Amino acid sequence: MKLVVVSAGLSVPSSTRLLADRLAAATTGRTPAAVEVVELRDLAVEIAHNFTNGFPGRALGAAFEAVSAADGLIVVTPVFSASCSGLFKSFFDVLSAGDQEALAGKPVLVAATGGTARHSMVLDHALRPLFAYLRAVVVPTGVYAASEDWGAEGLSERIERAAGELATLMGAVGGRAGAGPVSDGPAHHGPVAGRSGDAGPVRAAGATTVIPFEERLAALRTR
Repeated sequence: MKLVVVSAGLSVPSSTRLLADRLAAATTGRTPAAVEVVELRDLAVEIAHNFTNGFPGRALGAAFEAVSAADGLIVVTPVFSASCSGLFKSFFDVLSAGDQEALAGKPVLVAATGGTARHSMVLDHALRPLFAYLRAVVVPTGVYAASEDWGAEGLSERIERAAGELATLMGAVGGRAGAGPVSDGPAHHGPVAGRSGDAGPVRAAGATTVIPFEERLAALRTR
């Protein structure tokens, strides 16, 4: 499986990247996955150009492909003006503009860093609505790390809980992907079980009778 980490940290070193790395390590400790990190700081110019010309540059295009092909995402942003950073939002704006299905059904763990715990609601009022709109599956536990959280009790537990939820969802998605195409029904050779001549399908005990929509519609028209 493939886990992609999107970090919108601006400084080097960055507490945003540190949180992203800890979440990735905790997730891969539960489910085997190759990790790829997308540093948005390095893509800022190409993101701006994508807005004006409608085409991603080479590095930005590679980042889009990585995100689209991921079995799970960890997205981490610093907080600016009580919301996610403009660089973070812009990346997902241009991604979805080019491919509206890029995140559909994809497990996503949302996280953020800030100077004070008062901004922790950014997870629920900014990040969850954004990824719900993009039709991603956001794990129940988001992780916010304020300056005072580093080295304090509670952060490690939140990281472990969120990573466990993401790993579980990634395993479920990976299992479905590896199961192969869904068959329209079992292959039959010779007489079909449950049928008798031309009398139509015979209802098995406890089975549910499925009435085609056309028949229901015709029945309504005759009333």
